[in-house]
Amino acid sequence: MRTRFILIHTSHAGNVGATARAMRTMGFDDLVLVAPRWDNVLRREETIQRASGALDVLEKARIVETLDEALDGITHLCATAMVSRDFGPPTRAPREHFSELVQGGEQHVGLLFGSERFGMRNEDVYRCHVALSIPTAPDFGSLNLAAAVQLLAYEWRQALGGFAVRSAAPVAPPADAQAVAGMLAHWESALVDIGFLDPAAPKKLMPRLAQLFNRAQPTVEEIHILRGIAKAMGEKQLLRRS
Repeated sequence: MRTRFILIHTSHAGNVGATARAMRTMGFDDLVLVAPRWDNVLRREETIQRASGALDVLEKARIVETLDEALDGITHLCATAMVSRDFGPPTRAPREHFSELVQGGEQHVGLLFGSERFGMRNEDVYRCHVALSIPTAPDFGSLNLAAAVQLLAYEWRQALGGFAVRSAAPVAPPADAQAVAGMLAHWESALVDIGFLDPAAPKKLMPRLAQLFNRAQPTVEEIHILRGIAKAMGEKQLLRRS
């Protein structure tokens, strides 16, 4: 689904940059500003700094004079309002609404945010299909504009399918049974050398160690480390005897 983020009468340039960053991290890039305080807000230093590299969103962003212009093509409009209006659209939690919205067919979704100082005007909320209220602590519901954008961008992206979690490094496969058996034999010899294992009465030490390493599923590199430890134990014992 196409998605547009619309900021009305934004007064702080930094919030525009932070909004661009919040959108970009969730894969969105359609930003429209309605009559912001600064005509050059997209080029202001604070905006660029707070965007933290999301310059493609700023370059594509548009500034318009009226909300009507910003809503061109939008088929489903969501207000962000902490306080419900008596005659406004239904107030719902973002996650609940988004999960239903994605099941209703293709839409061009607009997410509408009011000014930092005054929030959203009633007449703007009345134009929306739903008022989204982010669940917060009952005694403190104040959210920074960019923080609210980030939360809704995240919830909407999750409803659309989300992104895969990127692993820092590929997970190495576990070593095969032969490598584990060889390591255990090496450890058995080292444990006998240091006097920890009595070969005449081994009891169940080695089977228990075998179960431990089978549960751990060590990698080939980890097997090399363990064998290195066993080798060092044996060499240390030889030095003591000499």
